[in-house]
Amino acid sequence: MRLALIPPTDPGDYQFVHTIRTRFSETDAMGIIHHAAYLPYLEEARVEFLRHAGHPYDEVRAGGTDFAVLEVFVQYRQPLRFDDVVDINLMVGKVRGTTFQIGYLLAVDGVARATAVTVHGAVDATGKARRLPAWIAGPQFAGA
Repeated sequence: MRLALIPPTDPGDYQFVHTIRTRFSETDAMGIIHHAAYLPYLEEARVEFLRHAGHPYDEVRAGGTDFAVLEVFVQYRQPLRFDDVVDINLMVGKVRGTTFQIGYLLAVDGVARATAVTVHGAVDATGKARRLPAWIAGPQFAGA
């Protein structure tokens, strides 16, 4: 496992926040948001973060780079329920030559419901590893 980031539970420790509202279709038989629904939440926040940082994902891809998800870790702390307004806080973690990590805090009214980490690898259109674009290591990305 490449995971080297422990996401904090204080929203103030994060550099970006994206808000979503949970949908009824994401609930399971117990009336809570199904665990698989969290991954699209992380993806949506990640895409919005890239846009906010000045690097919309469609432009990144047009430049010949994709960010493959190599690993995902989610710690479920308290359940999400239908119609919750969820703040998905995001921070960039360790950046290496071909990989980077993102930490997440999913919170409702400031209360941590889940934390997560995704590990991404830069690949070309054929799936071959490539170096990360230089802007990822820059302060405008890490401090976006």
